[in-house]
Amino acid sequence: MTLKVGVNLLWLRSGQVGGSQEYLIRQLLGLEMCNQQKFAVTLFVQSGFGKNHPELAAIYEYIEAPKHGGARALRILLEQTWLAFKVRKFDVVHHGGGTMPRFAGKSTVLTVHDVQYLSFPENFSRLRLTYLRKVVPRSLVRASIVTTPSEYVRQRLIEKFAIAPSKVHVVRHGIDDQLGKSATSEQELRRRLRLENKDVIFLPAVTHPHKNHKFLLQLMKSHWVDKNLVLVCAGGQGRSEVDFMREVRRLNLDDRVVRIGRVTDDDRDGLLKLSRALVFPSLYEGFGAPVIEAMQLGTPVIASDCAALPEIVGDAGLVLSLKVEIWADSLDVVASKKETLVKAGKLRAEFFSIVNSGKDLALAYEATNS
Repeated sequence: MTLKVGVNLLWLRSGQVGGSQEYLIRQLLGLEMCNQQKFAVTLFVQSGFGKNHPELAAIYEYIEAPKHGGARALRILLEQTWLAFKVRKFDVVHHGGGTMPRFAGKSTVLTVHDVQYLSFPENFSRLRLTYLRKVVPRSLVRASIVTTPSEYVRQRLIEKFAIAPSKVHVVRHGIDDQLGKSATSEQELRRRLRLENKDVIFLPAVTHPHKNHKFLLQLMKSHWVDKNLVLVCAGGQGRSEVDFMREVRRLNLDDRVVRIGRVTDDDRDGLLKLSRALVFPSLYEGFGAPVIEAMQLGTPVIASDCAALPEIVGDAGLVLSLKVEIWADSLDVVASKKETLVKAGKLRAEFFSIVNSGKDLALAYEATNS
């Protein structure tokens, strides 16, 4: 029997792809690789989807919603009306944005990417926090199956909302096996970013409070004092951007911290390849894709022991509690163990393939009818 599956992607803004969007896009790509005619998938999307996501548009039927410009209130209204009408004859409806409309479908899959608002409510506006506290629990109750990117998020949902464990499935992130194939060359990056013969450590993360950039500044000032060592920070400007840059100046680290903002995938991959280590002191991750991307490219990982990171890194990198003295010699440790860590990291990355992500998603879809 072929299941007719509708996927609600109205929350995916055309041309704006973050971690949660990439997660679902790769799941769907992986699903096609292992489909075997089990599923007939239709995507419900914003206008411009085909142009901005040609890889999905080439393999799945998609239907564009009336234009709403990404406004959350209008998107929610469309989900309750236009989408509810469109999906009424589908066997399964997958809502990938963390919440689900009231009229969601008879059999539903809800993807919850993280539950950061439970751990760090201060990182959310009052309006957003009120919305999540009201809508997420209701969505979880109505969903037939809930999927999460990690066991950490799965367990948090089970414990916090008393959900039956059998209802919550882990669907792994899928990391593209073509990652790094067109990476910008080391020579080009060093020339353009004026890194010359510097030793580079890399943090690709938006400057939000939970990404914990300032922890690395403490290390740069007190323990990682080699003037040839440079911290490159890539990613958009978050709520802690001003505070972070103020701290760089206060600690006189202007010539050892390179803030480059958003970068292309090719530049990101090139920076990972040339770096001594990916340094990832995040206070909260529902998954933490950069650590697996680094492993796939042969870059040692030093990460915090917070949230999902210990689970995702496993024994393929250093997982350390967030104390400066514990991180003090970590760069020397990864240098001494580099060959072992690189080998373990590449094996770890294989576990998080796009095909495996698609297989996990297929099992979640099938579970709605079991």
